[in-house]
Amino acid sequence: MAHLAKWLNEEKIQFLESVPDWQTAIEAVARPLLQEQAISQRYVDTIIQQKQDIGPYFVIAPRIAMPHARPEQGAEKLGLSVLKLAQGVNFDADENDPVDILFMFAAPDSNSHIEMITQLAEVLSDEEKMAQVLSAANQAELSRLLLS
Repeated sequence: MAHLAKWLNEEKIQFLESVPDWQTAIEAVARPLLQEQAISQRYVDTIIQQKQDIGPYFVIAPRIAMPHARPEQGAEKLGLSVLKLAQGVNFDADENDPVDILFMFAAPDSNSHIEMITQLAEVLSDEEKMAQVLSAANQAELSRLLLS
């Protein structure tokens, strides 16, 4: 299993029943990174604006979004947070909607996030692990899956 515990802890793994819209999902997944000052509010605003301007560039697969912006758009330090939704939300991402898991990452430069993204890619490409993650029913179960 990939070692996401290097970047994640229970405070950065959230589980919500639902959100009213995709903007609220972005704001929710960003909250732990804002609290630890890994990102600024400008980072969140940029992601929302870019989605409105160019579409859901960060919806990478059915049910999965990886919202992010460029380092100079408000990433202060390396960060990763996760939001799992019991009821998915639409991002206007066609066959990839609804999205029910979001992995937000931030990197203050072009290179520091490579190890984190590599580990995250291992999780995302592990079909058995992702099936468990996508079917997690609460925060404790999600944390156990992502931190073990």
